[in-house]
Amino acid sequence: MGRGADADVTAAWSLAGQHLANDALAGLRKDHSPDDRERSFAEAVVRMDVQPVTETGLKKVEAELSALAKGDDEIAQASAYLIGRLYQAHYFAPDYARAAEAYTRLAEKFPGGYWAQLGLVKLALLKLYALPEPAGPAARIVAAEALFPRVTVPELQRDLHLVLGRAELFHEYAIEAVLAHLLAADRIGGLTQIKRGELQLQIGELSRRARHWDQARDYFRRFIVENEVDGRLSTAKLRLAQIDAAQRAEESHR
Repeated sequence: MGRGADADVTAAWSLAGQHLANDALAGLRKDHSPDDRERSFAEAVVRMDVQPVTETGLKKVEAELSALAKGDDEIAQASAYLIGRLYQAHYFAPDYARAAEAYTRLAEKFPGGYWAQLGLVKLALLKLYALPEPAGPAARIVAAEALFPRVTVPELQRDLHLVLGRAELFHEYAIEAVLAHLLAADRIGGLTQIKRGELQLQIGELSRRARHWDQARDYFRRFIVENEVDGRLSTAKLRLAQIDAAQRAEESHR
């Protein structure tokens, strides 16, 4: 692919990142070659968000992605993953079973691939909240946890820990079980500041409820230090005062 084509694709990704899908697509249509997999992939991705989004347009995107997914390169893997995303989140009537099938096939074909493992994280969400089976919170969580050995990319392990920790919190599991997942996610790290701050507050609050005073204090302090301007700073400072008071009360009754 020539330099001009490279520049067009780079510009398209930039425009898409600014939510200017229509502009990105217009640039990609120049001198398009059906044999150019990178450009074909970029066009398919951009068209997922071209306004107005229509069912017919999404079906065309799926056909393009299906053709690209027949290869063995990274574009094939990413295309197969996006087919799952179409069924999970883009079609007007989601088909969670077909999304799960797409992620499962991808993971079987490329078990060590990044896109395949990202698909397993999405599959965990489907098992926890969307698929009819397994039934019941405990069985759903067991099914999602069973995916852990297949997820080896650290940032995706982190995301799976977050998914499971929050699912267990939603289903009112023991705080210690929830904390185990959230602490594991924090140890892996790599979250953006906003998401890291949310995790720090969540761990701090759960640690406070579990009476893990030092751990709770540490996470609230980390949040305060790393977030100079945040509407939740006053709450974090209040929690520190409450922790000190609760710990003093606890020690006085020993």
